[in-house]
Amino acid sequence: MKNIFLVLLFTLFISKLYLAFAAPIHPLVYEVNLNDRADDLFKVTLQVKGLTKANAIYQFAVTAPGTYQIMDMGRYIRSFHSFDKDGRELKAVRLSTNQWQLSQPEKVRQIQYTIAETWDKPVTDHQIFTMCGTSLEEDHVLLNGQAVFGFPTGMQTLPILLKLHYPSDWNVGTALEKNAGGYYMAHNYDHLADSPILAGNLSTASLVVAGTQVDLYAYSQTGKIQAGQLLHSMETMLQAARHFLRQLPVNRYTFLFHFGDQNGGGWEHNYSSGYVIKEEMFTNAFAERITYLATHEFLHIVTPLHIHSEVIAPFNFVIPTPSQHLWLYEGVTEWASHMMPLRGEMIDLDTYLNRLSKKVEVDKSLDTTMSLSKISLACYLPQGQQQSWNVYNRGALLAGLLDIRLLELSGGRRGLREVITELIKKYGRDKPFPENEFFTLLVEMTYPEIADFLNRYVRNAEPLPFTDYYSRLGICYIPALATGRKTSFLGVKFEIVAGKLLVSNLSKALQQAGLQVQDQVVKLNNIPLDLATPQGIAYYNSLMDQLKKRIAGQTYYLTIRRNNKEETIVCPILEQEEIKNYVFQISSHPTPEQLHLRSIWLKNL
Repeated sequence: MKNIFLVLLFTLFISKLYLAFAAPIHPLVYEVNLNDRADDLFKVTLQVKGLTKANAIYQFAVTAPGTYQIMDMGRYIRSFHSFDKDGRELKAVRLSTNQWQLSQPEKVRQIQYTIAETWDKPVTDHQIFTMCGTSLEEDHVLLNGQAVFGFPTGMQTLPILLKLHYPSDWNVGTALEKNAGGYYMAHNYDHLADSPILAGNLSTASLVVAGTQVDLYAYSQTGKIQAGQLLHSMETMLQAARHFLRQLPVNRYTFLFHFGDQNGGGWEHNYSSGYVIKEEMFTNAFAERITYLATHEFLHIVTPLHIHSEVIAPFNFVIPTPSQHLWLYEGVTEWASHMMPLRGEMIDLDTYLNRLSKKVEVDKSLDTTMSLSKISLACYLPQGQQQSWNVYNRGALLAGLLDIRLLELSGGRRGLREVITELIKKYGRDKPFPENEFFTLLVEMTYPEIADFLNRYVRNAEPLPFTDYYSRLGICYIPALATGRKTSFLGVKFEIVAGKLLVSNLSKALQQAGLQVQDQVVKLNNIPLDLATPQGIAYYNSLMDQLKKRIAGQTYYLTIRRNNKEETIVCPILEQEEIKNYVFQISSHPTPEQLHLRSIWLKNL
């Protein structure tokens, strides 16, 4: 007993000695003055201690998780200064677009810089998605961490405190929590970049879903949209998500909505998501569109936020490093955003099948020879950016096929949803999977036949077997179906090449109107097109859907560029025999086996 006591006493002594000599961990303490919004500049101050030569470079983000784009935030820096403890300025030299060299880092106690908002400062290339950028206005501010803050190299993992100075009548929406001193707390730079902030004249609403606190903050430029009505319209979706996921893997979640004159999209985060949507009157149709968008972003709490590769955790903000598993992060999430409302009885089977048809149509309009793995690995390159929209379309179609295959191999006991649940338990937010071993691990967790599936349809780009797989559910896939009816049509077909919309085929009527093959379409009904981003392509698709609802005899406008000159052509809506492409149709005579598997497929097991 005496020996044990001496051992314990010695251990306590060593522990105290270690604590006495160990270097203290100083958090990075940022302050942003949102009261001063002049010149569209964020005024940032960083209080810092303990810098060494290893921390001599101050780094701004080159990219950020979930954007798949080059951001080069250093482009927006307008001034940069460093100071010692007595307020004397120390030399700081710009090394590159995103890096500043601190000449005497060990003396630095404060760094001050100004950085322009991204919305009102257009750049010639690598334009930043609106929901991933910043806006600094009289009545509100949108702040994304990677677009405002940098960090001393080697200090990405340090804890962070953030103090915001803002008008007393403003609301602030963020997933970050405050301490007693009024500072927002982040575990590290990754956490700060993962936590967008919306502040200003915001409406707010909250509810609790199975123990998870859900908060919604909304900025509406003219007050057309209120947080309460928006959250109420999303409640059914959130309840369906709880059943689909068995339980929500977070204790708190925050939705941030900006409704103004910009139309961007959504961006997912671990505990929140941010949206930039063009403001319009709140209608049932509008609520459905917002809920659909929010469903996808919300379900990202599973992947990549709780199932992800070692390549993206911790994230490399300095060198864009792609993961080959975008099909998992985006494709599976997009599949879930459709399957979840189907199983939650928010939509019927016909609606679900129509959505599949549209995704096949998008896939066929892009490069079907480029595999999902290649698109993923090229996501930061022009050729990958041009095809990245297919990760959300072919990726979702592939996930649907994988779900059917897993159900079949397991005898109806285990589909993709169940495998995802197992992956959450095996890995999680703080335990990434090995980038190059994931396919092998997935096969080991499931069935040997899945190796062939992944090789053929993810690593390679073999045509997806819709006919074979959906027939097992008693659902027919018909590439082209004549309905026997007359229908209106645009009289022209387009293709997307290198981010440009080109005329690929056209009728005699449109030739007579002045259109030519290979004309570049720059505006559709006087609305400019941006096909260099997934969000821009999604907006183009929505415009096309609206256009296709017009009846024969009406007209629409195509602004084309030919020989460096623009011209607007009035195009007639024509009439033709209706041919529906890429049709998924419920079989009129399903077998008992097909009905049985379909009934399982339609349920959360």
